[in-house]
Amino acid sequence: MTDDRTGDGTAAETSTVSIIASSDKDPEFFEYSNPWQFFAIAFGVSYLFWIPLIVLEYDPFAMPGLILFAAGGLGVPGAAIFLLFWAAEDQHRRDYWRRLVDVRRIGLRWYAVIFLLFPALNGLALLLGVLAGDSVPAFERAAEFAADPISILLYAVFMVVFGPLPEELGWRGYALDGLQARWNAVGASLILGVAWAAWHAPLFLMVGTYQAELGVLTLPFWEFMIGATITSVLYTWIYNNTGRSILGAVLFHFSGNFSGELIPHGTIGRLLPAVFTLLLVIVVVAVYGPKTLTRRSPVQSSGTE
Repeated sequence: MTDDRTGDGTAAETSTVSIIASSDKDPEFFEYSNPWQFFAIAFGVSYLFWIPLIVLEYDPFAMPGLILFAAGGLGVPGAAIFLLFWAAEDQHRRDYWRRLVDVRRIGLRWYAVIFLLFPALNGLALLLGVLAGDSVPAFERAAEFAADPISILLYAVFMVVFGPLPEELGWRGYALDGLQARWNAVGASLILGVAWAAWHAPLFLMVGTYQAELGVLTLPFWEFMIGATITSVLYTWIYNNTGRSILGAVLFHFSGNFSGELIPHGTIGRLLPAVFTLLLVIVVVAVYGPKTLTRRSPVQSSGTE
C-alpha cells in the first residue's frame, strides 16, 4: 500500500493510516482492528438469526420474528465491541468512544457535506426523473411530518437507533481502520462496501422490508448493492477528513436514509442516485487522491473550518 493502487502493501510507515492518523500515533496503533475477524463474527451472528427468520417465513416486524430480526441486527455492533474488549488495548477503546461522541472532530464544512449531500443527490434525481417522464410524487412521508411535526423527532431517533448507529459502530467505527492499515483508502472502501452490501442480502428475502420491495436480482436490487459499494468511498472520504469520526459516519448514514424517505423517486429517478454517486466518487478520488482521500490530516482539518 505504498502507492495509489488498491492492492496490499508492506511498508507500514507509508500506510494509509499512518497518514490519516494524528501525529502522536504510529501505524501499529491500528493493528487492533482485524477486519476479517470482524466480518466473520458479524456475518455469523447476523445470519444465525436471519436465516431461521427467512426459512420459517416469520414477519420481521411482529413477534417472534422481531426478536430474530433485532438479534441479527446486533451482529455488526456486537462484533466490533466484542473485538474491542477482547483484542484491543485501553487506548484503542478510549479512542473508539471519543470518536463516537466528539462533535468537535467534524468541522462546519463537513457537517454541511454530511447533512446536505444525500438530500442534494436525491433532490436532483427527483427533478431529472420528473423531467424524463416520472410522475410528480405525492410526498406522503413529508405530508405526515408536516401534519405532526413532533413525529419527525421520534422517527429520526428511531431511524438512527435501528440503522445508522449500530451499523456504523462496526463498519466504519471498527473495520475501516484495519482495512486502511492494509490497503489504500479506495481499496479499503470498496472491500468494506462489498461486505456492507452482502450483509444486507438476507433482507431481500424478508417479507415487509424495504429490500424485499425491490425484489431479488432485479434492476433496483443491483442498484442497491452496487450503490452501497460505491457509496462506501464517500463514507471513507468523510471519515478520514473528520478525524476518523464515527459520529460523522452515523450522521451521514442517517442523512441518506432520511432523505430517501422524504424524497421519493419514480421508475427513472430511483436509478439516478447511484449514477450521481458514482460520478461524485470519481470526482472525489481525482481531487483528494485514492491513497487517503484527504488533502491533509483529518485531525488538522477537524474543528470549525
